[in-house]
Amino acid sequence: MGRSYFVDEAVEDYLVGIQTAPGSCVTGLLAGQSSPQRDFVVLAVQTPHRESEGQPKASRGVSPLDDIDVEWVTEHAKQVSCMLPGGLCILGLFLVTPPELSKDAQNTLKRLIFAMDKYITKGRLWELSEEDVTDQVVLHICSKTKKTVCKTVDVKDPKRSAKPADWKYQIGVSSSWPMLTCSVEVDVQIPVTGSSSDITDKCVKDGLRRWAKQIEAACCLINGRHALDDSDLVSGQKKNPKTTYRQTLPARIFVSDEQSELDERSSALVQVCRGSVKVRGVVHCRAYIHNNKPKARHAAQAIKRDIINTVCSRVELFLEDLLINEGSHKGLCSGQQALPRRVFAPISGLSVCDYMFPDESTADVAERLKEMMDCDAPEEDIDASLEGKQLFYYVSGSEINESPSDVSSKHLFSEVQAENPNNQKAHQYYAGVVVTTAVALLATAASLLYFNE
Repeated sequence: MGRSYFVDEAVEDYLVGIQTAPGSCVTGLLAGQSSPQRDFVVLAVQTPHRESEGQPKASRGVSPLDDIDVEWVTEHAKQVSCMLPGGLCILGLFLVTPPELSKDAQNTLKRLIFAMDKYITKGRLWELSEEDVTDQVVLHICSKTKKTVCKTVDVKDPKRSAKPADWKYQIGVSSSWPMLTCSVEVDVQIPVTGSSSDITDKCVKDGLRRWAKQIEAACCLINGRHALDDSDLVSGQKKNPKTTYRQTLPARIFVSDEQSELDERSSALVQVCRGSVKVRGVVHCRAYIHNNKPKARHAAQAIKRDIINTVCSRVELFLEDLLINEGSHKGLCSGQQALPRRVFAPISGLSVCDYMFPDESTADVAERLKEMMDCDAPEEDIDASLEGKQLFYYVSGSEINESPSDVSSKHLFSEVQAENPNNQKAHQYYAGVVVTTAVALLATAASLLYFNE
C-alpha cells in the first residue's frame, strides 16, 4: 500500500485554477509536513517565470518538457524552503501538461525531484533522522481533464521505481495544528584561517555546522515539560475533529558547551587565523506540528531545525548580497553589519517568513512573497516586530592562536530567551556551562528553573 497524502482544499482550488498556454507545461512545489504514518500538503506554489537578460531562450527540444528549466525549478525550491517555518518542508513537485505529454510526465518529474532534493540538501546543516521520510510526492495534472496521477519517489534510492500514492482532499488540514514559538539569543564565534572568499565561506559553514550539532543535542522544554520521549505533545486533551483552535506552545532551548558524547576524544589543533566572524543577536523561531497524535520529541526536532535554518539562511543571504554588491568578501570590513530581520506573513492559515534587510521595507517583502510564493500579502499583515534585538555579523581582523574547536565552543549559545504568549517581555533563562552532566540532570535542573519562576 502506498503513502497517503491529505491535502488542504485550498491546494485543490489553487491547482484547478492554474492556467496554461496551449501546448505548454507548468511546474510547481508542494509543501507541508511528513510523518511516519501520513503526509499533509498545505501549500502549492507555481514556479515563477525566470527573469532573463536579453532575448528569451530558444526552445531546446521538440517537446515542451525539454524546455523546463531544471536549474530555475531547483533554485525556486530552495528559496521557498527558506521561507517555510519549522515543521514545514518541500514535499514534492507538481507538473501540469497537455494530454499528449502524459506518458512522459513521470520521467520528467522524477528527473526534477532528484535535482531539487540534491540542491536543497547540499546546504542543509542538520542531519536526517531514521524517522525522516525520504519519499517525495510527484503529482501529474492533465491541463484539459484536470485528472491527477500521484506517485512517490524515494530520493535516497534512485534505482527504486515510483510507487502509486493516495491523494485525498480535506477541509482545514492545518487549522488546528499547534504552533511552537521561542526567541533565542545567539552568540556564535567562528575563526577564519584565510583571506579569500572561498576560505571564508568554508570557515563560516564549518563553524555553523558545529553550532548546529549543539542545537540538535540541546535540551528542549515545551510548555515547561522536557520534550525527549514519545509522550504526547499536548497531554490530557482528547482530539476533537471539529475544533479549529490553534494552541501556541512556548519552547525553551538549553545548550551545554560540553560534547554530546562524553567518551568522544578530540585532538587540539593550533592554527594562526587571519581573524574571526561572530553572529550575535536574537532570532524568533516558530514551528508547526500536525495534530495526528504528535509526539513531544518530534515537536522539539521541528523547533530546533527552525533555529538552525533561520540563522544559516540569514548568513547565506548576507554573504550573497555582499558578493553581488561588492564583488568579493574581501570588501567586508572589520566591525558589525546587520543581518536581515525575519518577518512573518499569514498564508492559508499558517505563517511563512521572509528576510528583510535594513534598507528594505514591508513593500519589498510583499513583492517577494508574490513572486516566490504566488500569494498576495497586504503590508499591514506582515509582522516585522518579533525581533526587537537585531542579529548582527561581526568581523574581527586580529589574529588568534586558538584551536578552531576551542573558539567555536566559546559563547556558542550563552543565553536563551523564551517567548511567553501572555507576556511579550518574557523572562530570560540562562544556560550555563554544564561539565560532565547527563542530559537527564540537565533537564531536571531546567525544569526546576522553569517552575521556580
